[in-house]
Amino acid sequence: MATALDRIAFQAAQRLRRSWFRGHWIAAAALDRGRRPAASGAAGPGRRELDADLDALFAADWAAIEAGHYLPPADMWAPPARALGDSRAFLRDLPRVARRRREGRHQEVAADDAGTGLPRYYRQNFHFQTDGWLSRDSARLYDFQVEVLFGGAADAMRRGALAPLGQALTAAGAQARMVDLACGTGRFLAAVKDNWPRLAVTGIDLSRAYLDEAARRLRRRRGVTLVQALAERLPLADGSIDALTAIYLFHELPPGIRQAVAVEIARVLRPGGRLILVDSLQPGGHPPYDGLLERFPAMFHEPYFASWLDLDLEGLFVAAGLRAGPGERRFMSKIAVFDKPGA
Repeated sequence: MATALDRIAFQAAQRLRRSWFRGHWIAAAALDRGRRPAASGAAGPGRRELDADLDALFAADWAAIEAGHYLPPADMWAPPARALGDSRAFLRDLPRVARRRREGRHQEVAADDAGTGLPRYYRQNFHFQTDGWLSRDSARLYDFQVEVLFGGAADAMRRGALAPLGQALTAAGAQARMVDLACGTGRFLAAVKDNWPRLAVTGIDLSRAYLDEAARRLRRRRGVTLVQALAERLPLADGSIDALTAIYLFHELPPGIRQAVAVEIARVLRPGGRLILVDSLQPGGHPPYDGLLERFPAMFHEPYFASWLDLDLEGLFVAAGLRAGPGERRFMSKIAVFDKPGA
């Protein structure tokens, strides 16, 4: 059970975290000032409104911890040496990202690994990041870059998946099997294993470099399997998985691939199994952010984001055979739950 001391430590750590990543955001914005593509659309929220919404995010995060849905994050106080090393790497790479954005270059990795089975839609410099998702350096920088983008809120948004995941695992029992699809560097899987150490988990991703980083992060946890595979062709048996999470995957997929992935998820879930999806808000999810969502593809290379904004997410998964459950908003993300009928 969380204590008053835990609450004080959590609040202090999150304040420090927000200041740390906001400082890096200011540095990135200063470098890019006047160089980003002109953005159209409605104005987004001001700094005061964003800060208030961040306060609400961390309040909801703590409320879930206090209610016992999940534990406080294990790495609230990351080693300073690692934090400073990540900061130096981020700042060193920043001019290359800014130059790529300024020049509109996002296909540098198009020819990389062309013969290894990686699909063309994947071989791009998403977010204008160096090496796309195809190198060790990219994998080491990714989590830091995402936290800068969201002002230190990315982990708290991801943790919104833990409560509905816990419900699914309780229903499944001691032999539950869980998959994190597009697991990336394993950051969310680490939180899962912190909360359910005996749970058998599988992380699936398309990047060998990111899976290697996940293996490093998860090396002290037991019951972890990491697999390189396409989300649209999962190497899993029909009805074999009790819970599946997909964190920030679907907005990165072309529309046709989204449909194929939804069908695959429905196939591998057992009757009564659950999908928990965390992804970007869509228009209307929180109207003050609609302008930001419209401008996002112009600020970052997100080639399939516009189609994500138009996607009928519930319709996609209902058509695949799942049933929509309750969801929630966490800052700039939505948590959506879909269950497979039949248990």
